[in-house]
Amino acid sequence: MKKTGIFSGSFNPPHIGHLALANWLCEYENLDEVWFMVTPQSPLKSHIRLMDDRLRYRMVERAISGYPKFRASDFEFSMPKPSYSSDMLREIQKKHPDHHFHFIIGADNWTLIHKWKDYRTIIRDYPILIYPRLGYEADIPAGYPNIRRVDAPVIGISSAFIRQACREGKDVRFFLPESVREYMSDFSV
Repeated sequence: MKKTGIFSGSFNPPHIGHLALANWLCEYENLDEVWFMVTPQSPLKSHIRLMDDRLRYRMVERAISGYPKFRASDFEFSMPKPSYSSDMLREIQKKHPDHHFHFIIGADNWTLIHKWKDYRTIIRDYPILIYPRLGYEADIPAGYPNIRRVDAPVIGISSAFIRQACREGKDVRFFLPESVREYMSDFSV
């Protein structure tokens, strides 16, 4: 059974922080692979303007191209909107019973998990790997054997930072894979 990490996010755009974290999880947490689950609008982040779903998916494909442990997924695009992580995890497990899915979230999302639909089901049914985010603590109450903080490096880059830098005409070549940077130049962020 493949040990597969589900790295769910808007990837608006995907950047080197996403790639470095996923690589670290494969190499140091022994995940066989990481699926970059490109999500439609998050119910808790409806104030954020997203680039087109397919555009973000294509950018993820370009960003991970050539690395055999990474896979782009548009699984949530066909799900009812709004899309919820609990529904996605249940459906993807049904479709791929040969995978042992681990849900990857940042410490920032862990602090909000109590606001998620069916969060108790996620906590109970799926191993959760919590990666560090600047300014957030990931306190895990006793009695949650499926939940673990990982000691991944903190990379203080966000998609919001990159979008703002692009609007300001800044050179972001070292924050994005070249294939994504070239692709984004044709689109307004």
